[in-house]
Amino acid sequence: MITVILRTAILYIFVTIAIRIMGKKQIGDMQPNELVVTLLLSEIAAIPLQDTSQPIINGIIAIFVLVVLEIIISVLALKSGWVRRLMNGQSVVIIKNGVIDQHAMKKVRMTVLDLIELLRIQNVFDVSTVAFAVLEVNGELSVLLKSQHQPATVKDINSPTNEPALLQLPVITDGKIVHDSLQALEITAKQVETILKNNNTRLNQVFLLTLDRKQNMTLIKMR
Repeated sequence: MITVILRTAILYIFVTIAIRIMGKKQIGDMQPNELVVTLLLSEIAAIPLQDTSQPIINGIIAIFVLVVLEIIISVLALKSGWVRRLMNGQSVVIIKNGVIDQHAMKKVRMTVLDLIELLRIQNVFDVSTVAFAVLEVNGELSVLLKSQHQPATVKDINSPTNEPALLQLPVITDGKIVHDSLQALEITAKQVETILKNNNTRLNQVFLLTLDRKQNMTLIKMR
């Protein structure tokens, strides 16, 4: 009995440390590779608990091998857009300018009923009120309502209500152009280069650049 208690306590401590190293995230906020590692951690920890003949050190080693792999993949994903897309996927614009993109829905294997359900979770019950809806890599749907259907703020009092809602998308991240965003915004890489030139900035100096269809922008340079 004492052996079981000690093994349980040791594994509890090491799994807690492993999860802490991976970072504070809820299950719904995890990327696919993070979720896989979390599930494997629970399975690996269960083996020495169920079979006391198994050396507990084997479970501890396996746990930290998974954590090291997760850290390596996370670093590679920061450096390489290809690795990030391979391991985590990418966000997909499902509704653009109030129109459902059926091709995008087929690409992510989403049915209309799935879309309606996700919209209801966001308290949206009329598709026609949506300007943009983006399916994030964690499966959540980010929704931007048309301006006339958004809650009013002090800033809106003197603003025209017929101005369309605009969605800013990441055009450059970590010095690399996000071509899917260019396609969604219907702009070219040459236009982005012109924007950078007008701001006396080179591509490799940009940490984040977001644009909307009116080319309203947010530019954050690398430090």
